[in-house]
Amino acid sequence: MVPQLHQKPPFRAEHLGSLLRPKKLLDVKIAYEKGEVPEADLKAVEDKEITDVVATQKKLGYSAISDGEYRRHMFWGTFFPGLEGFEEITDFEVDIFRKYAPDISAFLEAGHKPGETVICTGKIKHVGSTYIDQFKYLTTQVPPNEVKNLKITLAAPNWYHFRYVEGKAYPKSVYSSDEEYFADIARAYQVELKILYDAGCRNVQFDDPNLAYFCSEKFLTGFKEDKLNLYTADDLFEKYIKLYNDIFTGLPVDLHVGVHLCRGNFVGSRHFSEGGYDRIAVKLFRELNAHTYYLEYDNERSGGFEPLKHLPPHKNVILGVVTSKFAALEDKEEMKKRVIKAAEFIAEGNGVPLETALNQVGVSPQCGFASHREGNAIDWDGMINKLKLVREIADDIWPNQP
Repeated sequence: MVPQLHQKPPFRAEHLGSLLRPKKLLDVKIAYEKGEVPEADLKAVEDKEITDVVATQKKLGYSAISDGEYRRHMFWGTFFPGLEGFEEITDFEVDIFRKYAPDISAFLEAGHKPGETVICTGKIKHVGSTYIDQFKYLTTQVPPNEVKNLKITLAAPNWYHFRYVEGKAYPKSVYSSDEEYFADIARAYQVELKILYDAGCRNVQFDDPNLAYFCSEKFLTGFKEDKLNLYTADDLFEKYIKLYNDIFTGLPVDLHVGVHLCRGNFVGSRHFSEGGYDRIAVKLFRELNAHTYYLEYDNERSGGFEPLKHLPPHKNVILGVVTSKFAALEDKEEMKKRVIKAAEFIAEGNGVPLETALNQVGVSPQCGFASHREGNAIDWDGMINKLKLVREIADDIWPNQP
């Protein structure tokens, strides 16, 4: 059977899930962590602010509404700490990390030890969703017929493998190989996706900067020089694609799954790596069984649109041509030209008319506005203006489409 293009979701105008937290929410979160207010007070504020930010997204004309990740500290949430077999640790030696991994390298170069981390200590098993309550509350904020559009973001399945040097991601007494380890990770995600699906979820976005790090020459050089590695960076990239494909095996046909690739999005609008998608495009677009790719394309850091020639006709790409890192507004007409240019490469690669290629395309900010709860170097009005701009670009290119 010929694969079909999955749409609505994704939509012509998208955002990447995380939105700036209001000061009241941040203040109460900090007070709760200090033991100054009860959990009930924190939840009440989270509920109110999520209700308000959902209303904001509706007003701006977005269909793939998120909760802004307002209940999370970081974009990846609590999936891994919630699994049996993982333990969150704060006391560790930096030698457990690949020091050339872009985010780890950035911390160390700045003289900082990476913060808390999560490490495998035993057999991995899903023992209860830490996302389901977030999703269920979000469903109360929209009519029943719009629940299918709601977006929930999930941690990359390779998150606590990529960052560790060979031999430190899991005990050899527990897993004899990456294949065994990844098999249990895949099973855990399949359970999570079923729980979310049964609650009405039909729109999932995996946030995975690690895949984009394979575009970084600095990372690739470090990986090649690391004598502990048992295989090449290309081999590891292929293992991660297989991990995703194992997770996606047997998905319901109406469950949309997308993967977001960026090059880091930390406090103060910090990015961690650079490099175009060229060296990973063929495997990423043709072998990873996602419906949609949310790609960073806001500046030269991300390279050109040429790799989009490899995007198959049954897959979507959401072009992150508007930066979420700074408030200065892009020129709308210039961004429209960029979207058309990207679609021309898709058309060339598939031998189809430009109009057909444009049907595979949408626009968004290049990343979230608050991957870390403190957020980027942009204020609330700046974020709203960016979201308005994305919606206007989409309306001009695809009139009357959500």
